Amino acid sequence: METIKKGTQKKSATILLQESLRKAGYHVNTDGIFGPGTDQAVRDFQKKNKLVVDGVVGHKSWMKLMVLFPKLFERLAQRFLSQKDINKVAKDLAVQPAAINAVREVEAGGTGFQGERPKILFEGHVFYRQLKKHGINPVQHLAGNEDILYPDWSASNRKYYKMDQYARLKKAKKIDAAAAMESASWGLFQIMGYHWKDLGYKSVKKFVKQMRKDEGEHLKAFAAYLKANNLVKPLQALDWATFAEGYNGSGYKENQYDTKMASAYRRYSQIV
Repeated sequence: METIKKGTQKKSATILLQESLRKAGYHVNTDGIFGPGTDQAVRDFQKKNKLVVDGVVGHKSWMKLMVLFPKLFERLAQRFLSQKDINKVAKDLAVQPAAINAVREVEAGGTGFQGERPKILFEGHVFYRQLKKHGINPVQHLAGNEDILYPDWSASNRKYYKMDQYARLKKAKKIDAAAAMESASWGLFQIMGYHWKDLGYKSVKKFVKQMRKDEGEHLKAFAAYLKANNLVKPLQALDWATFAEGYNGSGYKENQYDTKMASAYRRYSQIV
């Protein structure tokens, strides 16, 4: 497990810590932010369990949490993607496993879950568009929803990415549940919910249900997405610019998705 402490920018590990602390009876938010409240809970936990009280969650603190809450960590471990899973899909698509690993790492930092929930990123400009598709006038809902609803994406919207994404999703669901779920990217490969029909799901609700199961389901959705969007050939050819443009959109260069994937691929291709 990763060593984390106050101020650490490792959201998935921090959420897992916070969920563990909540099971231990501490009233901390599961927001992925290692702030003063989480730090205080960690120090109290360390004191009560005769550990060094330094606020640093390292090997010993993690081990103690695992011993106390084995079922939580076992459930999480069962959700992880295995190399065997990746190899099978890679063979089916005739792509290199290292290429799939590269996309996996760049899209979601290598993990599809934040604690017990799939990793998501809610997009307010997509929500604006999806509401229209559901016959709802988004303009009527702008007031008070500036953090979840806006007509266009801009760099200023990045501040909303630092918020609790599930809190944003919950707020959006109060306006329209289906449009809200369609407006978030889900799991290990950060696939937008509005693709549910093209990927063969009966509804966005069914899509989200599968995303909640495990990373294996995230991989299945990824393979379906590549086929539905003609992205298998660029991945086979390691044409990262074409792949990133098709996968991440026209702004891929601004976020350097192509170079990040190429770099990650080189590392994974060297692993025997």
